[in-house]
Amino acid sequence: MKIVSFHVREDAFPHTGAVSPTGEVLDFDHPATGLPARTGPFDWLDEDGEHLKAARALLDALAGDVARVDALREAGAVCASEDLCMAAPVPRPGKFICIGLNYKDHAEESGMDIPERPLVFSKWSSCVVGPDHSVLLPRGSTEVDYEAEFAFVIGRRAWRVSEEEAMDHVLGYTCVNDVSARDFQFADGQWQRGKSCETFAPMGPWLVTRDEIDDPHDLAIKIRIDGRTLQDSSTNQLIFGIPRLVSELSQAYALEPGDVISTGTPPGVGFARKPPVYLQPGMSMEVEIEGIGILRNGVIGSEEG
Repeated sequence: MKIVSFHVREDAFPHTGAVSPTGEVLDFDHPATGLPARTGPFDWLDEDGEHLKAARALLDALAGDVARVDALREAGAVCASEDLCMAAPVPRPGKFICIGLNYKDHAEESGMDIPERPLVFSKWSSCVVGPDHSVLLPRGSTEVDYEAEFAFVIGRRAWRVSEEEAMDHVLGYTCVNDVSARDFQFADGQWQRGKSCETFAPMGPWLVTRDEIDDPHDLAIKIRIDGRTLQDSSTNQLIFGIPRLVSELSQAYALEPGDVISTGTPPGVGFARKPPVYLQPGMSMEVEIEGIGILRNGVIGSEEG
């Protein structure tokens, strides 16, 4: 299942849905579906709740029922994606956890030792934006960088779980661009400001559920800037995989449905290139991950936002 979030007309809060058997979007929040009304922002992402189970059952039923799909389309519960304003699949994560230096070659190009345990930091969840949303260059920074990242989303509460149990707590996977103001990041001596400027967490285009990806640790990952491939690697180069990350993080704090963990970036980031490549107004970025899709975002100047 491909889970999406989107805005419908003037609704302030994004709806959640999934790509239907026809390739359109089924709106879980539309009353015509007969699905339970949500009571919180992460109901559709909770493997143990009634909402996601009901949504899965409805999608399975629609796969063989053309008449019912037609009726839902007529009611406005099934829409063409191009008619919707797409948001990040998790528009405002409860936690946005990031892992630094998690590809061997990236640690080497950064001039840093291979970490012995995950290097954990965070981004403010308010900097998340969806596909086709513009990234705003912040005032005072001239060294804004791109970072293609493979992220996973928690779908079941994880508290002190083992590595063997870890995958049962993962709902699915998405693309993230961990945009970073390197001058802020390196000047501050810690990463929060440089990683969390407004719009610095593009995510999408959707969340692909775990059952659709055979091996998340063997997926091609790349980024193109203005059509030029600058990062090109595979998740088989991750130092710490999903089971290790879920287990280790959950020893310190509970992971909850809707939490996003972005697993780090491969080699080829802008600040490590000679000469460096930093984002400029008018540039286009495409993060592509095998089995998930392409996350596209443009770049605008600090005075345009």
